[in-house]
Amino acid sequence: MSDNPYTPNSSQEHDHTQCIRDAISMAEQLCISRGVQLTPIRHKVLELIWKSHQAIKAYDLLDQIRPTNDAAKPSTVYRALDFLLEQGLIHRVESLNAFVGCHNSGAQHDQLLLICTTCHNVEERHASKVFTSLANEMQDAGFKPQRKTIEIHGLCKRCGVEANAVG
Repeated sequence: MSDNPYTPNSSQEHDHTQCIRDAISMAEQLCISRGVQLTPIRHKVLELIWKSHQAIKAYDLLDQIRPTNDAAKPSTVYRALDFLLEQGLIHRVESLNAFVGCHNSGAQHDQLLLICTTCHNVEERHASKVFTSLANEMQDAGFKPQRKTIEIHGLCKRCGVEANAVG
């Protein structure tokens, strides 16, 4: 069970409105401290990504932006995504070619992403034991990783319970 208050599977009741406010506030603070700008389009893309804990594709973001910004083009969204990735505010879910908000934007970290195949929520886990074991294996192999992300597809706790109740 995650102790991260942002994740929908945490033991506490999840207040997603507060989750979004916290994520945006952290992003604004980090950008100020780093001397970079969270422009209106970057802010909007980040807000849309945090709208749910499901990974979202770039063209779906564009479709949601166009009603209020008809000048928006794919390159507009991709530039915003590149900035948000560079700042560590979002993660790319490689297996889905989509993006999800980062729960630990303030620090460089490894990523274990648990992707539910039923509800499509993506939970970010710290998984320090897993990454320690991987670091040992890579050291033994003389391998120098550039980034570490593990994506696992399956059923989240809620969907697993519901599947067992039906079955």
